[in-house]
Amino acid sequence: MRKKQTRPVMVGTVKIGGDAPVIVQSMTNTDTRNAAATIAQIEELTQVGCEVVRVAVPDREAAEALTEIKRGITVPLIADIHFDYRLALAALAAGVDGLRINPGNIGGTAKVREVVAAARERRVPIRIGVNAGSLEKDLLRKYGGVTAEALVESALNHIHILEELNYPEIKVSLKASNIPLMLEAYRKLTDVVDYPMHVGVTEAGTVKGGTIKSAVGIGALLAEGIGDTVRVSLTGHPRHEVMVAWEILKALNLRQRGVELISCPTCGRTQINLIKIAEEVEERLAKVAKPIKVAVMGCAVNGPGEAREADVGIAGGKGVGLIFRKGEIIRQVPEDKLLEELLKEVEKL
Repeated sequence: MRKKQTRPVMVGTVKIGGDAPVIVQSMTNTDTRNAAATIAQIEELTQVGCEVVRVAVPDREAAEALTEIKRGITVPLIADIHFDYRLALAALAAGVDGLRINPGNIGGTAKVREVVAAARERRVPIRIGVNAGSLEKDLLRKYGGVTAEALVESALNHIHILEELNYPEIKVSLKASNIPLMLEAYRKLTDVVDYPMHVGVTEAGTVKGGTIKSAVGIGALLAEGIGDTVRVSLTGHPRHEVMVAWEILKALNLRQRGVELISCPTCGRTQINLIKIAEEVEERLAKVAKPIKVAVMGCAVNGPGEAREADVGIAGGKGVGLIFRKGEIIRQVPEDKLLEELLKEVEKL
């Protein structure tokens, strides 16, 4: 797979587009006005691999909290602004690294020009975020509803506003919860512009269902080389968004971070509580950043062989299990010791 070349932008110290890898983003669900809680959640997201974080800025109090939030975190900060250009100006003054706005809905030309001037002074990129759920009424009438063509025209209209002001520091997203619609829209837009693409399936759903929809939608575009940064949208704690995003990237061999867990689906040969062990391994190793492969297999028949490429792993027996490394058995341990012995081998790496 080869990523389509786009015009790069810098979000703080993080490069998005060009020859940069696909960047993982998330968005806090704390009250931004509570700076301490927001900083704490951002730190948690950073620990599981979030590289850029976005916060909602619904009012002046939230904008004023951005200074403290920015000071307390180590990843670039993006302010999500709707309708009020003054909030964008306040966010820029607070030192944010990026804006998510739609130039067409924050006021007239003079107000957009004022925001762009402040962004230009700090070289802060602007993400144009088109969403199927908030498409302009005139486009809905023109196309008879939400279509890929309507989403693309909306994006191009917003892009044109910034291009008229000679401001090319742009990222674009075309999000929808309908995956075929979202795929068609991104494909059409990437044929006509070279701005970096922020990819995601909006309102994807709960952690369970939303993970599947996001993997299908985001994965399909990334497999075609479309996408410079991703955000998985899930109803739940945003750490799940980051973890799912990394799993999608790892599955496509686009990025490597943390543990890749290889585990069998279990069958009648399984004589240990493999499901519980696999879930505990996944949870205990969630914050490991080093890219390693760990296998949790149900039996010794095919386990070590099937997981030969794993760095370390276990294969269950009757009340016991084998610890193996690179497909080679190194010792046998009781079932109740399997998890801890496996974790010891991971620590050695």
